[in-house]
Amino acid sequence: MLPESLAYIAAPMVNQSDLPFRTLVRKHGATLAYTQMLMPDRILNDQQYFEHHLRDLTQDAELGHPTVVQLCGDDVDTIVQAGRKLQAYCDGIDLNLGCPLEAARDSHYGAYLLGQKDWPLVEDIVSGMVQSFTVPASVKIRLCQPVEKTIDFAQRLEACGASWVTLHARTVSARRRRQGAADLTEVKRLKENLRIPVISNGNVRVWDDIPGNLAYTGADGIMVGETLLGNPCLFANSLPDPVDIALEYLGICQQFPGTAPLAVMQTHVRHFLEFQCGRRPWFQKFRTALGSTKSTEEMEMLLRTRVERWRGRRPRGRDIDTTDDETGSDSNAAKKGEPLDGAMDLALLLG
Repeated sequence: MLPESLAYIAAPMVNQSDLPFRTLVRKHGATLAYTQMLMPDRILNDQQYFEHHLRDLTQDAELGHPTVVQLCGDDVDTIVQAGRKLQAYCDGIDLNLGCPLEAARDSHYGAYLLGQKDWPLVEDIVSGMVQSFTVPASVKIRLCQPVEKTIDFAQRLEACGASWVTLHARTVSARRRRQGAADLTEVKRLKENLRIPVISNGNVRVWDDIPGNLAYTGADGIMVGETLLGNPCLFANSLPDPVDIALEYLGICQQFPGTAPLAVMQTHVRHFLEFQCGRRPWFQKFRTALGSTKSTEEMEMLLRTRVERWRGRRPRGRDIDTTDDETGSDSNAAKKGEPLDGAMDLALLLG
């Protein structure tokens, strides 16, 4: 893995790190993208699950896109065997030690391996990955408890041969940003105490957060998750028209059929629109209509016609849908001289 590939990373996100989305964010500035967290036992024992993700990775590899597969678990052999089946189709394999969900607690993986009693197990897993894989092995962690133990833990990962460490600088109890910002001071401390690259994860809402984060922490790169769902052009320091980016994403889905289920595509399109238009009076109508679509073509038609009309704009080509009224549309805002999209909506969401 080249150091420059670690600069701007799209985080692993449950059911959202599909091939079309990874392709989209890399097109707009991401230098590396992670898959969602994959379950090693299902890679080995669920043929349909394995074939779906292998198809995703195979097409990505053919395009030469830098991709890291993220695995979870607490069994060395299972993780190693699963990784061996995928390593030819990716540029690195990451161990998830950051997932805070109840499922991770119940199955003993993710952030629930950060306790000191599990450090020997984690060291065995990382050592096994490093010794068995032909691609780099990395680790994504949260803060240990007590926080001061994080550096000690990461140094052990470094000694096992981890190629880089990503720190989401919150504890497992802080699952959402409303429970406090990520502690970038801990990222800075980690960078000062490791020789391998350190990636900073957390507190990025707009482009200016990225250079500020890197300057403060000294990290070798930045990983962004949730904000990219709303603005996949973040790493290009750009805020796209939400309909434009939704249509671009759907076009990529059509280019790679079968790599993103309909529900995943609908969720991405909703995020694109919600990020800038979530406060619009027509947004709930859009959500309802989006949930009723049955294909990428129907989603495209919704975006090109009804959404554009709600925004006070001309429909974009294709057959024009005239079945819905303009009540609550942005055309009313336009008549009043109010802005339609963009800066005002972004301020509302971020303010």
